[in-house]
Amino acid sequence: MSDLNQCSFIGRLGADPDIKSFPNGGRVANLRLACGEKWKDKATGEKKERTEWISVTLQSDGLVGVAERYLKKGSRVFVQGQLRTRKWQDQSGQDRFSTEIIVGGFGGILTMLDGRQDGQGGQQRQQDSGGEYTQHFSGQGGGSTRDDLDDDIPF
Repeated sequence: MSDLNQCSFIGRLGADPDIKSFPNGGRVANLRLACGEKWKDKATGEKKERTEWISVTLQSDGLVGVAERYLKKGSRVFVQGQLRTRKWQDQSGQDRFSTEIIVGGFGGILTMLDGRQDGQGGQQRQQDSGGEYTQHFSGQGGGSTRDDLDDDIPF
């Protein structure tokens, strides 16, 4: 039996992507993803809300390029990657821990749920599988939208 380290989130970016470049030419993008939930308290009838902030690191150059060109604060995205906790020391020498989602390597996915930001509509999906990725756009470019669907479905 094999173990599985995979997690998926849908949320909105709390800030523009933070792109970092390294001397060796590599790049990463750090995202802060807000994932919220709303419910009604059964006892009081009061509406409640909770937001979890997820740290996401894009490690594929293709995904970093997409984040750099298309993502901005408020963008709605789906990410799928691996959960990692790393240990580091703050300025006072205290050990600190950070848990983040690593999107890169085989199985990492970034899907833009708002579509392209250049007014062409549609959806873009980036899947990282060993440094390669694919793009898919639909909408005004000739693909069908919900409004185009026939309503004569018998169920």
